Amino acid sequence: MRTRSNFLLLSTLFGGLLFTCLFWMERLAINLLIYSVFIIAISFFNSEIIKSKKFIIYAIANLFAAVLVVINNSDLTLATYYISLILFVGFAHYQTIRNIFSAGLASLLQIMAVPASILRHLYQFKVGRFNLKPIFKLTKYILLPIIIVVIFASIYSSANEVFAHYLISISHSISLFISRIFSFIFQDLSIARFLHICLGILISGGLIITFYNRSIEKLESNCTEDLIRNRRDKDRKSLWFEIANTFTSTIVSKNMALKTEYVIGVISFIALNILLLMVNFIDISTLWFGYKPSGNFSADLHNGTNSLIFSILLAMAVILYFFRKNLNFYSKSKTLRFLAYAWIIQNLILIISVFIRDGYYIEFYGLTHKRIGVSVFALLCIIGLATVYFKVGKQKTLFYLFKVNGNIWFALLLIFSTINWDVFIAKYNLAHRDKISLDVDYLLSLSDKTLVVLDENRQILHFTEGTDLADRTYAMPENLSYYQNQLDQRIGFFKERYKEVSWLSWNLQDWRVATHFGFNKR
Repeated sequence: MRTRSNFLLLSTLFGGLLFTCLFWMERLAINLLIYSVFIIAISFFNSEIIKSKKFIIYAIANLFAAVLVVINNSDLTLATYYISLILFVGFAHYQTIRNIFSAGLASLLQIMAVPASILRHLYQFKVGRFNLKPIFKLTKYILLPIIIVVIFASIYSSANEVFAHYLISISHSISLFISRIFSFIFQDLSIARFLHICLGILISGGLIITFYNRSIEKLESNCTEDLIRNRRDKDRKSLWFEIANTFTSTIVSKNMALKTEYVIGVISFIALNILLLMVNFIDISTLWFGYKPSGNFSADLHNGTNSLIFSILLAMAVILYFFRKNLNFYSKSKTLRFLAYAWIIQNLILIISVFIRDGYYIEFYGLTHKRIGVSVFALLCIIGLATVYFKVGKQKTLFYLFKVNGNIWFALLLIFSTINWDVFIAKYNLAHRDKISLDVDYLLSLSDKTLVVLDENRQILHFTEGTDLADRTYAMPENLSYYQNQLDQRIGFFKERYKEVSWLSWNLQDWRVATHFGFNKR
């Protein structure tokens, strides 16, 4: 136990020093890959962690996400890296957890509880006859009185201005004294750098040291993937029942009969199917075949798409409500299941309409992150409806839905991170400039990764007078060289930024841009 505590504490200290060496005044790039290798290596040699399939899978996923940061270096890849790192820590330290949401929560709890974890291991730290227990014994007699004195001193200072003046003077003198001692001992180390090291120690400790509280594992162990029929206890009343009964009297004093809930579900799904059938019929007849844009086309598509996506999410919530408990085991529930399946199919048709709307938007206005996001979200809705269909058919629980969808979402996140979206958008819009309204301002707002593509096409980055579908003329820039000047300014900013960082900030995209323009690091 002591040997493991010593190993974890030394690893945490080294991790803090490595953290500041890798990330101080640097951009996030290859340094993230190095840090991940360190965290995974320490976790591998930690005897407290079992090297199971989960450990290997999520370790590989985190390393893959780190490599994607080096290759694509986008906000999406950074988000994917952080998520993969949190999941790796969660599944590595708490391997009985089955759900990525529970793993993420457990990992965040471990990181927040790192001070307590470090103190626990410091108390167990021992090298030969040397240990820190005497210091802890002395600290517990001093720490609490100091906290009490600070609290009451703050209260008294707010009530007495003269006392507050003296308190500020004393605090300033103590701070100046500590600063001078720090500067004398660490002449080449600034306070900001020291705080950065402390931050690195806290983060490294949170990723390395297992938090002793296993409450999330215990809570999740009670969750099942298959529904079980529960017999209702008429004499047992929940807190919610008592509160509701106070305001509604006899309206909720009796549990809704299973047959009554079934009839309500059948009526609801019949009405919803008829309603959605009308919407789908209109979309198929007006949108799917022979669609001709008119009026405020952009606003119509935008508002329509948002409403449809919201309706799909609401549809899944309605299905989950009716098939949450004993109605799944009702002997006459075949009709309700058939109606639910029909509504799921109709919602899939509705998603096709969302894809078609988004396709028209891209056809007339080009690609943007939001339009790509709509397609990705529609794809996730299809996956969600498919798993809801399986949940209804196989009588699965909500926990099962979260588990399956969470794994699929994480896998898709890794897949989508392999694409350099900014460069893809710029190349697509420039290649289709004769068919779409080219928004040069949007292209110039993309990340530095697109500078090579924009520079190679700088001759077409000029104002082309045109009108949108509402016959409104686009605003003309100051002169024909307006966009070229903006591009040159962006290139200059990149040059300055690229020269300020070391090899630790190296990534493939910055290297390509720097090579194209012939920039060298200092």
